[in-house]
Amino acid sequence: MGGSRAQVNKPHKSRFSSKATRQQHKTSLKDRSKVTTNNVAKGARAARLQRNKMIREQKRAAVLQDKRASSGSKNPPRVIVLFGLSASVDLNPLAEDLLSLLASGSSSSTVASSEYKLRATVLKAPYGDLQSCMEMAKVADLIAFVTSASYYIEGSTSLYIDSFGSECLSLLRSLGLPSTAVFIRDLPTDIKKRNDYKKMCISSITSEFPEDCKFYPADTKDELHKFMWLFKEQRLTVPHWRNQRPYLMSQKVDMVADNCTSGKCTLLLTGYLRARSLSVNQLVHVAGAGDFQLCRIEVLKDPVPLNPRTEQDAMDTHDVEVVQLLEPSEQEPLVVENDPDPLSGEQTWPTEADRAEADRNQKEKHLRKRALAHGTSEYQEAWEIGDTDDEDSDVDNESDGMMLDSGYTNEVDDLNNPCLSDDDQASLELINSDHETDMDSVMMDGENLTNEQKLDEIQKIKNAHADDEEFPDEVDTPMDIPARKRFAKYRGLKSFRTSSWDPQESLPQDYARIFEFSNISRTQKHVLAKALELEQGNRDDCVASSSYLRLHVKEVPIGAASKLCELAKSMPITACGLLQHESKMSVLHFSIKMHDVSEEISDNVGTTQNSKKHDKKSHPLKGKEKLVFHVGFRQFVTRPIFSSDNFNSDKHKMERFLHAGRFSIASIYAPISFAPLPLIVLRNVEGISSFAASGSLKCIDPRRIILKKIILSGYPQRVSKLKATVRYMFHNPDDVRWFKPVDVWTKCGRRGRVKEPVGTHGAMKCIFNGVLQQHDTVCMSLYKRVYPKWPEHLFPLLDV
Repeated sequence: MGGSRAQVNKPHKSRFSSKATRQQHKTSLKDRSKVTTNNVAKGARAARLQRNKMIREQKRAAVLQDKRASSGSKNPPRVIVLFGLSASVDLNPLAEDLLSLLASGSSSSTVASSEYKLRATVLKAPYGDLQSCMEMAKVADLIAFVTSASYYIEGSTSLYIDSFGSECLSLLRSLGLPSTAVFIRDLPTDIKKRNDYKKMCISSITSEFPEDCKFYPADTKDELHKFMWLFKEQRLTVPHWRNQRPYLMSQKVDMVADNCTSGKCTLLLTGYLRARSLSVNQLVHVAGAGDFQLCRIEVLKDPVPLNPRTEQDAMDTHDVEVVQLLEPSEQEPLVVENDPDPLSGEQTWPTEADRAEADRNQKEKHLRKRALAHGTSEYQEAWEIGDTDDEDSDVDNESDGMMLDSGYTNEVDDLNNPCLSDDDQASLELINSDHETDMDSVMMDGENLTNEQKLDEIQKIKNAHADDEEFPDEVDTPMDIPARKRFAKYRGLKSFRTSSWDPQESLPQDYARIFEFSNISRTQKHVLAKALELEQGNRDDCVASSSYLRLHVKEVPIGAASKLCELAKSMPITACGLLQHESKMSVLHFSIKMHDVSEEISDNVGTTQNSKKHDKKSHPLKGKEKLVFHVGFRQFVTRPIFSSDNFNSDKHKMERFLHAGRFSIASIYAPISFAPLPLIVLRNVEGISSFAASGSLKCIDPRRIILKKIILSGYPQRVSKLKATVRYMFHNPDDVRWFKPVDVWTKCGRRGRVKEPVGTHGAMKCIFNGVLQQHDTVCMSLYKRVYPKWPEHLFPLLDV
């Protein structure tokens, strides 16, 4: 190609420069030590180089400090959790080999090795117990996944990862994986076959683990010896949320009866303190039992020292000396709920001036001249005035019914009011229950149901979930109850996005028990700064990290304490320190997604139990269903409501089910927790816990408006251009007049309004912005604000 289309490159700018000009930016060795102030570019470059050098040195110092902190003699033992990926893996020989390699002849799970200069705690995750596996993963420094290569050797039907292993992997990824490694067992002795089977195993499961995960053969002690030398020098990574709060993995759990309080006891937790310093005045959360205060903290001598100087220091765990004793001085109060004042929203008592003004108005009312019939007595006059007032009030209430929300009514006063008619009492019961719209067909207790009844209930939930996806929000207007009473709490909105809704209007009584912050981000910043100051300051009421402690947790219910002592035999009991305000109740919102069940793995499962568990996990999650929320180290029993997340609106639509494949917002009443924190949702079906959903903490906001939407539908009877007569949406003309201010719309895209009722059977005349088709459907959208359900038992062990 030639001519004007030929490519012309820009010539280099040094083409016409001299050699002296090209060498001008270079400096001699004599002038390098001098700082030139006349050239701004040179000063900026020197400052930039100096700044980059300082950043590199800071990063290098931080890495060196972390390495020393993780492998020093004063650090707590590293927690190694062995997790079998299938039922065919036997963890007992592997755990015995590791412990004998570190310290031969030791019967404890925590050992110290002078050869490797390492202290470690080896735990075995019990197969099939999802709760124990998750609690071990929360405190693990290294998760060693163990798989068997016998699939290709023996030709068995088991996979490298079965259904339970896949479920736990999904759960652990959502929780946040620490440093990981994979042990490959049952490899053949022949070198060629050994390498081939190892490569096949790695290529099959490498996509399930992080990129930095290493694979190690672990059949002999020489191979484990090679792993331990690499593990000794490895810089471990832990999830960020674990480093924000101090926590203790208990090695021993005891309980002492409390003589002062009946039904309470003092729980003793012994173990190493990790992550941060702990104050004796700080509140602690015992996993599954709740939030408590501390009586005292006993700092004990380390029972497993890395470098024992004398034989006396290497003492038995049961005979540990008390080095330091901390008593609480200014203890943080355990405040869970706000004390509601029932008269806080009422007016003050009337003064003498108010009474005098009321009497004066009453006299003026009696002296007011009215046109009455001749011969009317005083009694008849008072009777007619009272009648007129009642009629006026009824008209006012009826006219303002749909334009304003009916508001929060005191249910106790309404139920105790003997003046309620039968219709009002029936409407009140329907308003409180919302059976038709919520579809809250509460399942009966599992003990009273047969297998056929359970299958029928499950099928009803599945059918309701399918109807919700196909016909969302559509409800039928009851024929035996007036719609103005059935949907009295609903209102119409001109626009869901732009219409105003006061977040402080008609709040329930539960909102008087919670706490709200004017600026939660600023509060969280101050709380974290205070925690950092507590960590850096050398205070008398604090215990440094890596210390061996005995926590005295006071006023623990005896039932929960005895249950903790039983659970300590199979899983570690964790106690974590709480930040300021983290014991107070509020409204928490979580970004949540339903757990996707792998069909390929479940189809190859041979056991009936795992197939049953897979069948239960496929059930949809319904709003206000009883679930267990694991938020970091804490556990809550809640009944959440689900809603969408609208970025361009302050109102969010409620979802009756948690639909698979997309994120939703789960709102609950729970103690305050500061982000970031992971969320794991477990569902208990017939005593078996299954992984239901995962997510993270989004925000703490009691003013978040969640609206429940219902759609009333009707069908055109006669159509005349822009006008149409619609029937079957309502069943009496009074309902038509009540809902007249609300706009209507059609499924084909027309919008209109209600003009007037027609006849006595609920038909109505509507006017639209276009010609209505005969096969179209006329709809009316109504909204009401919904709130989570207050938990009966907030913590799992309190429900025992």
